[in-house]
Amino acid sequence: MSASKLQHIVISTGAGISAESGLGTFRDAGGIWSQYDLSEVATPEGYAKNPDLVLSFYNARRAHAVAATPNPAHRALIALERAWRGAGRQLTLITQNVDGLHEAAGASDVVHMHGALARALCGYCGHQWDWTGEMSREEDVCPNCTVKGGVRPDVVWFGEIPYHLEEIGDALATADLYVSIGSSGAVYPAAGFATEARHNGARTLELNLERSEITPLFHETRLGPASTLVPIWVEEMIATL
Repeated sequence: MSASKLQHIVISTGAGISAESGLGTFRDAGGIWSQYDLSEVATPEGYAKNPDLVLSFYNARRAHAVAATPNPAHRALIALERAWRGAGRQLTLITQNVDGLHEAAGASDVVHMHGALARALCGYCGHQWDWTGEMSREEDVCPNCTVKGGVRPDVVWFGEIPYHLEEIGDALATADLYVSIGSSGAVYPAAGFATEARHNGARTLELNLERSEITPLFHETRLGPASTLVPIWVEEMIATL
């Protein structure tokens, strides 16, 4: 399909889009993730075993995210969102990231499949609400059930079901173009989005620093820093309107 005839673009972003904002990916040597065993800080079992360690870990991540600023890749996607929707076309932005940088850049209607650092979740009643600052198991109380000791980050851990899968499936079913930005392709279900989109007839494009585990699933792959690749691609797309 010609780019000028595209009606619905679905974009999914991974940690690579935020790397140039100073937020490391799982694979970064020496980064915050490399200093911890993921089974201890990013699983329900780890939280049950040592909630103070987990909350301390996410307090640090939240502070890093608050201090970070969107980079040219985040800002370019906002320009595309506004231009594309302004032309009466559809754009769905899905992110695996919990850092909030898409919103900081001005994005609206971001589909957060892995939750957000700026949100809290009650482990007792399931209530979700906005959160700033640090979390403490000893001090924090759920505003819904008023129980102390169950407040945790509203972040999807390994072994938990991601959010909004039905909405994402509906978007992939009607996409003309699916674009993956900054993803390792190692974590499902996001790693399966390209296959699903292709099955439904969409073209697929990967923008990544290096080849991923799922590069063969894309019709086209462009390699390089997100802050370089994404603005160039966005300019190309806006030029078709």
